[in-house]
Formats: sequence, structure tokens, C-alpha cells
Amino acid sequence: MSATDVAGQNREVPEPRFGFWRRNYAMLVKEFIQLRRDRVSFAMIVMIPVMQLLLFGYAINTTPRHLPTAVLVQEDSDLARSVLKAMENTSYFRFTREVHSVAEFDDLLQSGKVLFGVEIPRGFERAVRRGDRPALLVAADATDPVAAGSALGSLGALVQTALAHDLHIGDPSEMPFEIRAHARYNPAAESRLNIVPGLVGTILTMTMLIFTALSVTREIERGTMESLLSMPIRPVEVMFGKIIPYVIVGFVQATLIVSIGVLLFGVPILGSVVLLAALTTLFITTNLSIGYTFSTIVQNQLQAMQMSMMFFLPSILLSGFMFPFAGMPVWAQYLGEALPLTHYIRIVRAIMLKGAAPSNLQYDTIALIVLMLVAMTIAVTRFRRTLD
Repeated sequence: MSATDVAGQNREVPEPRFGFWRRNYAMLVKEFIQLRRDRVSFAMIVMIPVMQLLLFGYAINTTPRHLPTAVLVQEDSDLARSVLKAMENTSYFRFTREVHSVAEFDDLLQSGKVLFGVEIPRGFERAVRRGDRPALLVAADATDPVAAGSALGSLGALVQTALAHDLHIGDPSEMPFEIRAHARYNPAAESRLNIVPGLVGTILTMTMLIFTALSVTREIERGTMESLLSMPIRPVEVMFGKIIPYVIVGFVQATLIVSIGVLLFGVPILGSVVLLAALTTLFITTNLSIGYTFSTIVQNQLQAMQMSMMFFLPSILLSGFMFPFAGMPVWAQYLGEALPLTHYIRIVRAIMLKGAAPSNLQYDTIALIVLMLVAMTIAVTRFRRTLD
């Protein structure tokens, strides 16, 4: 090899014109093509900001109005009807139930079917005419202090002003009857009594979804799915084998959270611990079934994590954990009813703070069972297609 050839090899190749920009453009095109192929990631980029905007803009309301209210009228008089109409005019109360006994009145509040109960006693109008200032009872479910506080705080002044003309009392400060507001289940309006039970469901939702959403995709990425498919095992048996260990993990996790809530934060458990454990297990199984369904839809662990977060976001916003459920518009409440966390938050608050019995929790229990069966059916169907 001559000296000329060696010098030619050592000579640096000149940089092409616009070489830096061409290479960056090529990488840019390559990333956009890859992003377009990853439909789950692309959907997350578009859907998460849209979802947050719609939920915070339309569904979230920190001053809820038109809250479901039951009424126990022991006297059908013109004054009683005027009082109820005045309460409706405040826009905080919406009378959805009329009861005929105190037991029915208490049951509706304990089951969470109404947030308020109004009781007009017998002889109410006659006592007002005589100037005895009888008491009008307004009972509130204060397990959610935000929902109950705004209505109770403005009740006296609003009703007082609205009835000033009908009762001919002149000065609005001269109230002809007394309004006794009873904030039940959380009379001190302590936020920890509302937050800690809700955290049980929120933490379980996040962890259970992620655990099982990653289960099948982990098998695929590690290459162990083929050996699993070669085994003489049915799809439903694979699903149960994946879910049952996490049921135990979730139960231990729930026990830890509840124990900390009771010991450190003083949250009571007024109801049955056995009932709470049974329905918590049902809730865990429902979330695991949904997470397993996600794992049969996505192709890798990153997509599984993204889909879990996409489900978790509306769960914490529409379940009544962060914002009053009754304050959301009807369409948002329908969406919230399709989320397991919505029903479990009602269950855990009712058992821990109200001492609710199984008869008070029938609707939410059935809803969890239906959601679990639907998720399991979808998961088994999609997994069977994977086998085929």
C-alpha cells in the first residue's frame, strides 16, 4: 500500500450539506411512524387531555345542587307544602321520596338513596300560628361533608327569605319555626372520615388493575406464553390462576389500609367486619377481572399501564371520592355507575360510618357482581381467541 493510499484513508470524509438536519428529520419521521402504529399510546395522547377537560369542565361540581331528599310529612297542610316548595326553590333539595314512617326515613339515609330527609311534625301549622316556634327536622347524610355542608349552611336563610311573604312575618329575621339540622354519621364534618374509607377503594383500584393488566403481557414479552398455551388448560382456568393470587394480595392490602385508618386516624367500623371483608373481596375480584381484560387487549406492558391509567382517571373523578357524586350532571352519573369504585366507596362508607346491613347495600352489591361477570366474560372470550 502506497503512502498516497494511506493518506487517502486518513482523510476525513466531508460532512454532507444539511447532514445534521437530514438525520434529525429521518429520526423525526421514524418516531411519528412508530407512534402511529402504537394506537394505544396515540389514543392516550389525545384522550387524556380531552377527558380531563370534559370531566373538570362539565362533570365536576364542588357546590352540588338538586340533591335527592326524602320527606316525612306527618301533617298535610298549606304551610307544610309552602315549606317544602321553599326548600325546593333553594335549588339544593330535590324531593324524590315520600315516606310514611321514621324507620323508612332512616333506612333511606342509611342506604344512601337520599342525602337529606325532611320531617314535618304533626300539628306543625297550628303551633306556628300560636307562636310556639315548632321544630322542623332536616337530617343529612354527612359522610360526604362537601355535599351536605353547603346545603345545610344556607338552609335557614334561604328558607326564611322564601317564606317571608307566605307567612307574613315581615322581617326575615323573625323565623316562625325552628330548623334543626342533624348531620348524621359525621356530625363534626371531619374530612378524614370521608377520605380514608374512599382511599381503600382508590388504592385497591390502582394496584389491582396494574397487577393483572401486566400479567398476560408479561408472559408474551418474556416468551413464556407459548409454553402456557401448550399446556392442557382452559382459558377460564388460566384466568383464575392469574387472578386468585392477587385476590389474596389485595385482601392483605385492604386489611392493612383499614387497620391504619382505624388505629391512626380513628375511623370507626360501625358495621359488620365480615360483611366488609366479603364485599371487599368482591370488589378486588371485579378490578382484577377488568385488569385481566386489559391484558388481553394490549400488546405490551407499556400499553397495559397506559390503559390502566386511562381507566383509573375517570374512576377517581366520577366515583364520588374527590367530588360529590350527586353534584355531577346526569350523564356523568351514568358513567360513574359503570365504575366499580363508585359502588365500593358507597359500600365501605356505609359499613364503616353508618353500620349498614346487607339489605342497605343490595344495589351496589349487585352492580359489582354484574360488572365482574361482564369483565370475566370479555376476558375469557378474548383469551380464547388468542389460543385460536
